[in-house]
Amino acid sequence: MEIVIILLTGLLVGVVAKFLMPGPDPGGLIVTTLLGIAGAAVGGFLAGAVGLGAVGSTGSFVSAVVGAMALLLGYRFFRRGK
Repeated sequence: MEIVIILLTGLLVGVVAKFLMPGPDPGGLIVTTLLGIAGAAVGGFLAGAVGLGAVGSTGSFVSAVVGAMALLLGYRFFRRGK
């Protein structure tokens, strides 16, 4: 069940990360959403590891958004270098 929550949260996190980091994305909405899912997975894991909350909590969501933004920034950096 946690995987479904991570995927759904990831979709929302991808949209929030794109909203907070406007500008052209080399991969478009699909890549942004996938980075949101990855950010949700990593952020949720790290939030749980440091005690900010379980998957699906507010602390987990905030850390997922930060993680997705970091992944999106890294993706933009590496894609523009090519």
